[in-house]
Amino acid sequence: MLNALEVVTTVIVGVMVGVEFSVAFVMNPIFNALPEDSGQLGRAHGGRMLGAVMPFWYIGSLVLVGIWAAAGWHHQGTGLVVTAGALLALSVVMSILLLVPINNRNKTWTPENRPADWKQQMGRWERWHYVRVAVIIAAFALLVAALA
Repeated sequence: MLNALEVVTTVIVGVMVGVEFSVAFVMNPIFNALPEDSGQLGRAHGGRMLGAVMPFWYIGSLVLVGIWAAAGWHHQGTGLVVTAGALLALSVVMSILLLVPINNRNKTWTPENRPADWKQQMGRWERWHYVRVAVIIAAFALLVAALA
């Protein structure tokens, strides 16, 4: 049963990492290259869409890692799992304090009501998102290492 939990947790976290990596290195560059208001409208829609599912994904991943750590406490690799959990907890805190406030504003913006500094706010969001992606990649790598 522990093996199934380990694999399921690693896959769920890995897919989450892939989605966030794609946002950072595929979707955002596409949005930045779109003409006129298209990029901002795409970001707003993406913020609404992903903003609805990512909280459950992040918290769910953290819970699964916590269960893995508790269930496998006396097994080899638990230190890696606990460290991965700490990194996922950091990513949740970063999200709540740094990224979600910007995203909550962004998802309501239209070309008619967006603030003059919307590009600067999106740039700040992107910079914090790069850091968050690095944190969750590190957590994922630790989970993969703990499987060995």
